[in-house]
Amino acid sequence: MKPNPKRSEVRTVPNVLEKLDELGIKYEKAEHEAVYTCEQAEFVKELVKGQGCKNLFLKNKKKEYFLYTLPDDQRADLKTLGKENHLGNLSFANENDLWDILGLKSGSVTPLGIINDTENKVTVLLDKRLVGQKMLVHPNRNTATISVEFDDMLRFIEDQKHKYVLV
Repeated sequence: MKPNPKRSEVRTVPNVLEKLDELGIKYEKAEHEAVYTCEQAEFVKELVKGQGCKNLFLKNKKKEYFLYTLPDDQRADLKTLGKENHLGNLSFANENDLWDILGLKSGSVTPLGIINDTENKVTVLLDKRLVGQKMLVHPNRNTATISVEFDDMLRFIEDQKHKYVLV
């Protein structure tokens, strides 16, 4: 069986840290071993201060895509999220869509991935509990974490011409 080229393909993508520097957005960065879950990433909070974030790549039946960022200690209720925000029934998008749209692999999901979404297919959903916080997110790879102010994340999202909704 031939390997899926999307899994092994190397993409030339914009450097998200260079973009943050260009925008004058300050961040702290910690390099670390690859992490794939919030539980595995718990130690990162000792390396860089901030609110750990859980990031979910979602879609609805209309094939609209959403990146939902919430505090890592909160449970995501997709049924309520979809209903209260008139998004329809939400489910997890598949790994091929994650790669094709955001250029990310599972375990590396981050709102910063929208830098690769040149067609603006993704709407960013930010949990209101993150307002005023320093957010801990991956810089498009799960072997590093950065701490960035919530308002600076909004500036980045706006610079990328993406829609966002506080939920």
